[in-house]
Formats: sequence, structure tokens, C-alpha cells
Amino acid sequence: MARETAQAAVALGGGHGLAATLSALRRLHDDLTIDDLTAIVTVADNGGSSGRLRGEFGVLPPGDLRMALAALCGDDEWGRTWADVVQHRFAGDGEMNGHVVGNLLIVSLWELMGDHVRALDWVGRLLGAHGRVLPMATTPMDITARVRGGDPDDPTRVEVVQGQVEVATAAGQIESVALVPEDPQACPEAVEAILAAEWVVLGPGSWFTSVIPHLMVPGLRRALAETSARLVVVLNLEAQPGETTGFGPEDHLAALYEHVPDLTVHTVLADATSLGDDREQLEKVVADRGARLVVADVCVAGEPHHDPDRLADAFRRIVDEA
Repeated sequence: MARETAQAAVALGGGHGLAATLSALRRLHDDLTIDDLTAIVTVADNGGSSGRLRGEFGVLPPGDLRMALAALCGDDEWGRTWADVVQHRFAGDGEMNGHVVGNLLIVSLWELMGDHVRALDWVGRLLGAHGRVLPMATTPMDITARVRGGDPDDPTRVEVVQGQVEVATAAGQIESVALVPEDPQACPEAVEAILAAEWVVLGPGSWFTSVIPHLMVPGLRRALAETSARLVVVLNLEAQPGETTGFGPEDHLAALYEHVPDLTVHTVLADATSLGDDREQLEKVVADRGARLVVADVCVAGEPHHDPDRLADAFRRIVDEA
């Protein structure tokens, strides 16, 4: 049933985590619970096809943008076909090995149009995407991390690691992350989308390399502080080996607040099965921050990722109960 007032939603993140959120929110967009849907995507990847294109052409890494666009494709034949096409990765032994069709398409339009946002809008039109995809910033950047315990001979030593791939695979415990440059220019359309939204969704995903980086872009951080939108944090189902080894649900929240102490969160969404004995502690942490904890079955038993239909049901509940 359509709501009487417009509901605009913005999802922040990157990679498979953002794709899961978008697949769920697209269902709310299709049934008119959400009228306007925008993805704001991390652009710090330096590995794989994206890293190669970034290095050769000096462009934003297109991979996470491509995945977001594919997630917004419809469930009809057109949407499924184009989602498969843009996600197709070339094999073989030549220079094309490992490149992805969607990455090449996006970079081609960037070169032709000279405008990141306009080109992404064109790709979205071609795919019939049920929403808009924007980069979080308009220039490439790197993620750096302070990592403790990477040297087994000196477990108290803290090293600075640079690069998304290097941070995600660093040995030791990540203490904090930052961006290089420290003050990248936020995509103006992304700022506008946050300010106009009723809902902003952060997570799930690689916590230090896909989720928290949005909070490090000054323009986005200001927009999150100024917007009247309700911020929903979707917790990961489990710790990510290397990046968040040993983290419980409350540790993920603590990492957000350590980077942005004044972050205002409306709702924290957690998977019922994943919580286990951590539920009581998480309830306390969430309540202490003035937020609401929603616990739901958002994954299929035995599956390591959020289920789009179940996640959509949880989002619908959050919106309807607001």
C-alpha cells in the first residue's frame, strides 16, 4: 500500500553489503513504500579490474558503482539480463582477463561525457535501474588505517597501512581509518540526496573500508548532521576475517561512534540468529545512544549474507512503525 507522504531513502556503502541493502530497498521502491531511492557509493577501491582502470585512466574505481547499479535492476527479463551483462567478468589469458563489462561501460561514458553523475545516470537508464547511483566523492581517494599487532615480534606496534585492499587484508587489529586526501569533495548530488531524504541506511558491509569511509568525507558528514532523515544502521551478520576479527555487534557500533562521536542513529537493525548472547549488551549500547534496536530474521539459516526479501520486510517494518 502506498504511503500518503513521499518517502525518500538513501543507502551508503559499497560492495556486496550495499548491494544487499539496495536489493531490499528496491522491493520497497517497487511497492511504493519508498518513492525515491539513491545509492551513495564508496570510491576508494584499488584492486582488481577497478584498480587497473583507476591506475590506467585516473578515474574513480567503477566496481562498487557497477554492483550498486546491478542491484537496482528489476526482476523482469530486461533487468535480469542487463544485471548479468554488467556483472560479466572476462576470462582468458589476455589483457582483458578479470575486467568486468560494467566497469568498462561506466569508464567509457565517463570519458565521453566528462561528468561522473551524468554518465552513471545514463547507465541507470540503460539498465532500467529502480533508483539512482552516485559516488560519495568526485575524485579518487585512498583509505589509510592504523593497525596494531601486525608484527608478531612487537604486538604493541602500530603501523599505518594505505589502500583499500591493503587495509582489508592487513594483519592485526584496525584501530581507526582515514582518507587521503583528508577532505575529498563530496559529490554535490549525494549531499542533496541526504538532505532531502526521510531515511538513510548505513551498512552492512566491510566496516572499515566500505561503511565508515562515508563518515570521513566532510561534506557527507555535515549532511548527515543536518538532515532530518532517520539513520538506520544495519549490522553485519558476523565479524569479517582480517578487517573486524573478534568484533561483536556492539564493537561495530563502537567503531562508528569512535570515528563520529556525535553521530545520531535512529534505528539499529540486527539479525536475530547472529546476536546469540550479545543481545542484552547490544540493547544497552543502543539505548545509551538514544536509538532503537530492531531484531529480525534477515538471513536464511546457514547463509552468510542478508536475504533481500527478509531484509526488505525488516525495512518495511521500520518505516511503518516510525
